[in-house]
Amino acid sequence: MEELEVHDNEAVSEIEETVAEQLGIEAAAGPSEDAQLKAIIEAAIYITDEPLTAVQIATALGQPPERINRLLDELQAEYARPERGLSVREIAGGYKMGTKPEHHEAIRSFVRNLKPPLKLSLPALETLAVIAYKQPITAPEIMEIRGVQGAGVLKTLLDRKLIAAAGRKQVVGKPILYKTTKEFLVQFGLKDLSELPTLKEFEELGRMALSDEPDMPEQADLAAQETTETPASE
Repeated sequence: MEELEVHDNEAVSEIEETVAEQLGIEAAAGPSEDAQLKAIIEAAIYITDEPLTAVQIATALGQPPERINRLLDELQAEYARPERGLSVREIAGGYKMGTKPEHHEAIRSFVRNLKPPLKLSLPALETLAVIAYKQPITAPEIMEIRGVQGAGVLKTLLDRKLIAAAGRKQVVGKPILYKTTKEFLVQFGLKDLSELPTLKEFEELGRMALSDEPDMPEQADLAAQETTETPASE
């Protein structure tokens, strides 16, 4: 009887060891799977131009939204470290990778040395500011605020998909209403319109744009061209 009991104890010990090993393997597999999935999410955010929502990621990867949200939070925390030059931020309802604000000046200087920067003219920037803060707004209302014609500028902003039509105002003539777009949020790195800078800060951005412009006469010619283009039909 004692010998049988000894054998039984040995068998139980073997089973316990086997279970412990399996649990250890499963425990080790959990973080590994999370790390692989996180890497896939990171790559997906990196290659896409438009911000990806957690629901889009979860659906595409066939994963529970709760798990994706947890991994996105971890990614944001990892990229928030000071030694990382990029960040993963929630922008326009989704997640997008970009440079950190504290590095913008250095990156702007670096890019300027590579090629001429693509910028909005001052009239376009002013018009965009009016639309951003007063939207939805009509072309006549924009003209009244700015004091100049700006049909050509509106066409430029429409072509760049920074603004879009938002219906018509129910007044005589039913003029088109304009509003900013999701692309506007993406280009300016805003989560939503509540993150818009104050008007004073926006004016400072305008002054920076002018100071960065290498050829002021050429800029003036562009502004004149935009204000004399054929008005977009309403």
